[in-house]
Amino acid sequence: MKDIKVLGTGCANCKNTVKLVEEVAAAKGEQIALEKVEDIQKIMTYGVMSTPAVVIDGTVVHAGGVPARNKVEGWF
Repeated sequence: MKDIKVLGTGCANCKNTVKLVEEVAAAKGEQIALEKVEDIQKIMTYGVMSTPAVVIDGTVVHAGGVPARNKVEGWF
């Protein structure tokens, strides 16, 4: 099971990123632990300066804008 965090303050792009990750994981039959991190201090600990950002198993794999669907599919 992948541990996925979407970092962002709750903007529309952040919500769309969460939805996209959920959709792709479900389509691929992947079990994930998805967490939305909105606390600025926690986001800063990842060294992310632009959101939304995606962290998988402790590694930042995307930052700044909604990721392309094919990029998300590549994570699974």
